[in-house]
Amino acid sequence: MNDDVLASHLQELRRGTVVMAALATLTRPTYGYALLEELAAAGFAVDGNTLYPLLRRLEKQGLLTSEWNTEESRPRKFYRCTPEGEALLTALLDEWQSLHTSIERLR
Repeated sequence: MNDDVLASHLQELRRGTVVMAALATLTRPTYGYALLEELAAAGFAVDGNTLYPLLRRLEKQGLLTSEWNTEESRPRKFYRCTPEGEALLTALLDEWQSLHTSIERLR
């Protein structure tokens, strides 16, 4: 198998799962850079140029809320799932499990 082909397909797979990973992490307030680090530690290395637009899009869709914390020396924007975001995460995880089960049946 060609490494470039594998890398391309893995990138597509990760792109489709980063929303679930972000929503799963944001069940508690987290600021952007900490989210990048937490995702990377869990095996979801995401570039900031990918994550920050995603966070803004999820917030615009009503799936996240954000709040600036200016109490520390450096202001940080904290994100957290809304109830709608948590419901979407549950639905996506259910679908993910269903797809995984179907693929296993095909093997």
